[in-house]
Formats: sequence, structure tokens, C-alpha cells
Amino acid sequence: MLPRRLAAPASTWERDVDVVVLGSGAAGLSAALACRPVRSVLVVTKDVLSAGSTQWAQGGLAGVLHPSDTIENHVRDTLAAGAGLCDEAVVRELVTEAPKSIRYLMRLGAAFDPEHGGTDIALTREGGHSHNRIVHSGGDQSGAEVQRTLDESALGAGVDVMARAFALDLVMGTAADGQRQVVGVRIGQTNESGALVSVGTITARAVVMACGGYGQVFASTSNPPAVTGDGVAMALRAGLPVTDIEFIQFHPTVMWRGADATGQQALVSEAVRGEGAILYDAAGERIMEGVHPQEDLAPRDVVAAAISRRMAEAAAGVDDHVYLDATHLGERFYERFPSITAACREIGLDPATDRIPVAPAAHYACGGLRAGLDGGTALRGLYAAGEVTATGVHGANRLASNSLTESIVAGTRVGRDLAWELPDAVRPDPDIQAAANDPMAAPLLHPSRLREVRSVMSRHVGVLRSAESLASAAGALGSIAHTLGTGNDTAEPSRRSWEGTNLLTIATAIVAAAQARTESRGCHRRTDFPERRDVWRTHLDVALDATGTIDVTGTPPGFLTGS
Repeated sequence: MLPRRLAAPASTWERDVDVVVLGSGAAGLSAALACRPVRSVLVVTKDVLSAGSTQWAQGGLAGVLHPSDTIENHVRDTLAAGAGLCDEAVVRELVTEAPKSIRYLMRLGAAFDPEHGGTDIALTREGGHSHNRIVHSGGDQSGAEVQRTLDESALGAGVDVMARAFALDLVMGTAADGQRQVVGVRIGQTNESGALVSVGTITARAVVMACGGYGQVFASTSNPPAVTGDGVAMALRAGLPVTDIEFIQFHPTVMWRGADATGQQALVSEAVRGEGAILYDAAGERIMEGVHPQEDLAPRDVVAAAISRRMAEAAAGVDDHVYLDATHLGERFYERFPSITAACREIGLDPATDRIPVAPAAHYACGGLRAGLDGGTALRGLYAAGEVTATGVHGANRLASNSLTESIVAGTRVGRDLAWELPDAVRPDPDIQAAANDPMAAPLLHPSRLREVRSVMSRHVGVLRSAESLASAAGALGSIAHTLGTGNDTAEPSRRSWEGTNLLTIATAIVAAAQARTESRGCHRRTDFPERRDVWRTHLDVALDATGTIDVTGTPPGFLTGS
């Protein structure tokens, strides 16, 4: 049984604001900044402001900023990457607003790289893009510049921040018309080590979920440690369906640091291939030649799958990584990619003269809580923006550098709308019971078992999947869930046990959806169903039922058995 509520003591304090924002990345801070002039806003972050994915984004922001490019080109490239599951109307909205979002960041003080020898913004190209339309900052430090800009702007505008505050579960109420409404969030305050300090309730007329993705569900990922899917798991526990959770983008070129390396790995930006770098296998043969018309600049799902297939075919001992050759850039690499240069030097490589060992690793969640680009969800009072959502922009695979842009556009739209109008104030339902008496709170995952969950996911639910591998994953995860709270696995409420429990919930949901989708599409690749199938041009929803079991809906008739 998976929990319908995270176990924690009863609340001992309460705070009330107009808007509470869960998450402090680009989406959350954009929302907070946009509504702060007329609303009281509290940003809740389980760590510190810059602990999420935005800070680490090496890719930039995609937008049509050159006369030779067009909105139609950007729309077409995004739809092609999304493999038939994008919402074209939403894609068009995003692409149209993308240039405005970049100029907005510049007005807030963001410094983007100028073109060589000129004053206009430099525009580069990444995989899947037909034109140069990516803006960067500091070469490969775009996310850090976006985070810095939004941090300073939000704090300067008077946005309040509650750090080391873990969002446990949504608090519900009943409006005057009888409809259920989100009226706040239950919070577990922790110390620097993650130990529980207190539990409280923040009530608000609007809750904005901007908690990011779930890359840490895998043993190897480009995501920082804080990216544990807390928002997606919270939505599932609230009874909301989550859409297309099986589509996890594996970045094809994450630096390989050895077979035993786990956790966050150094990303080698797609912009390196945009500058002409070439992928080779251990035998010195090109990997992408003849695989796709754009070769090394093919969309990420194509490149990651090609690398994985080549590694699987390789001789024993050389099947765990390939090589990226950017030596044609010489010492210009140092200036163009300072963060990657530093990561290379940490393992004794000089990217100007040495090929970089790389392998695919979990990078971006294309699915999530279904929401509009304006943040609206199926629950009154709950809004969502950023990687936690499935807006229809990314479909089955994300086009490079569309995600930061989406976070700015969607977050700003959410905040602007909430500045204009808020839902009516509604009081919470009676207090949530303490953990010892709460029938919806199953035991928490002991932190020592999280490594087992991640290992199962990387071994069986990675770039290439099959019915056999997914059945193995389902069995292993089910065994873990069945033994929660038994023997020496009893876990006390803490940040680590809450994160682990969230990741177990998400892992179970990913496997269920991946088992149901008997085709290969976008970044979901099955070796037993290698072709895209028209009948599967549909979205899958997963939900957590009253018994703590994951249900999958949206499946074409007969396809649960692969018939």
C-alpha cells in the first residue's frame, strides 16, 4: 500500500497568506514575483532558494529572436520532438510568448551572452532545432543567471520565503457551492540535517505548485538532490491524475565518472554538440551517422536511444559509456563552456585535447500534473507551473531549452492571474489526525532503502525498456512497498523519509504507465515494441486509488496485455 497522506505529527501552528508558492525555481519565483504587488505571497522551499533544477540548467531559453527564424519554425520543431502528443494550441501560445519572456528577464537584470564582436544577443542551436534560437548566459551557466535574477527580483519585491519547509500534503476545504477546494498546505519544518522540527499548516486562497520534476528516482541523473518529485506525489495523494509520467527524457551526454557513480552527475550541455561536437563509440566509430537526418543534433530521445543501443552491442567492459569529441574547438571550449571545463578537469581531462566520456542519464520529466499554461488544474484553488506539470508543450519528448522558457511564461501567467483575482476564502476541513491515528498514512520508506528504489529504476526502467524489465521493476517495487514499516525498516518523519516515500510512489506510477504503453514514442522506448503505433497517440493518466494502488487509464482497448 502506498500512502494517501505523508505520516507526520499533528500541526502545532498555522499561518495565513493570499498565495503560497511551493518551490523556488524559475516557475515558482516567476509566479510569486508577478502577484506580489497586490497579494501577500509566501514561497515555501524545502531547502534554500537555489537548490532546485533551475540553478543547474546549462541550456538556455528558446525563443524566436532572429529575422530568419519564424514562430512557425519553432512550433514545428517542438511538435516534431513531442512525437504526436503535444497540444499544438498550447505550443503556439508558448512559442509566441517566448521572446517576450526573454526580454522580460533582461529588464529584470539578466545578462545574456552577446554575439561575438557584436552587441545583439548570441543565438545558438541545440538538438531538434532547425534555427539558432537559444540564448545563453556565461556560456553554460544560463540557469544560474535566471535563478540569480529571479531571486533578487522576488526578494526585492517583498516576497516572503520559508526555507527548509517540506510541503507534505494539500489541505482541503468545501466551498459554499459544495465543491472541494484546496485551501492550504501542511508543512514539515526541518533543520539543516533534515530532521523534523515542527509541523504546521499554511492556509491560502491559492496554492501554486512549482515543485519541479523527479529525476532523483533514478540512480544516475543530471538533477540536483532536491528533485524528488514531491509535487507529483502530493498531487497523486490528493486524488489528482498525473499524465504521461512514463515519458522521462534521458539527456544523452552526462559525464561518465565510473560504473559506480550515482546521484547527480555533471551535464555536458547539448550546446556542445550545437558547436559541432561528435559522438563516437569505444571503437572510434561515429554513433549518429545515418541514424537521423540531423545526426548529432537529432532530438534527445533519438540520441539517447542510439547511444544505449550502441552500448548494448559493445564488447564487455566498454558498454557503459561513449565519447563526445569537441577537440575541434580547442581552447575556445574553456571560454564557451566554463562549467563543463571545470567538471572535465576534476576527472583529469582537458576538453580541448581529450574526448569526454558520456552516457545517458535521467534529465527531465515530460509528464506531470495536468495544467493549463495559465496554471489552472482540476482542483479549485490549486495552480501549477513548470516541470511538475503536463501542459501539452512537451508531449512525448521535450525540445531542448523549451523548459526554462515555459517556466517563465507559465509562472508569470499564473501570478498575473492571481494578482487580478483569487478564489473565495474557504476554511479547511477539520484538523488532520496525528500520524499514529491517520488511516491514510502508510509507513514511510526508510532512507536506507531509497538506493534500492533508484537501482531498480535505472536497471529496469531506463532508456530502453521491455515487458520483462518492467515486470522485474514492478515486482521489486511492490516488495519494497509491502515491507514498509516492518522489521528494522520503521522510519521516523524526516525530509529523507518523506522524499523516499514520494520517490517510491512515483517509481510505481512510472512503471505502471510504461507497462501499459506497448509502443515506442518519444523518450519512452520499448525493445519489445520498437515502433510507434498510431492507436497509441493518446495520453495515459495514472492515479492513486483509495487503497493506495496505482490505476492507469486512457489505454486503448486490449493494449494492457499488448494484444
